[in-house]
Amino acid sequence: MADSNALDPENRKIVTLARSARARNGVPEGAAVRDETGRTYVAGTVALESLKLSALQTAVAMAVASGAKSLEAAAVVTEAEDASAEDRAAVRDLGGPQTPVLVAGPDGTVRVTVTAG
Repeated sequence: MADSNALDPENRKIVTLARSARARNGVPEGAAVRDETGRTYVAGTVALESLKLSALQTAVAMAVASGAKSLEAAAVVTEAEDASAEDRAAVRDLGGPQTPVLVAGPDGTVRVTVTAG
């Protein structure tokens, strides 16, 4: 288990933003990504009849739609133990295989950090 207090301030920020999105919107997951300029994009799970996206996929899509060229880091707050292969693929598509993905529980404690690779 990773020590959330040991996170650098920018990574702690995206975990906090992801947790807030999950709580505020009452969705299963919240996510946040940070682009190459330091801008952050925050999203929750999208579950429409015709469109289903995880929170992390939605945050990546928001970054792309806003003109981001790359990602520095991603975070997801979820009940799951790890980031799904689909979530890691979305991060990898924009940020590359070495982009860190922080996976935190609903309390904001980072369980694991994996690469998008």
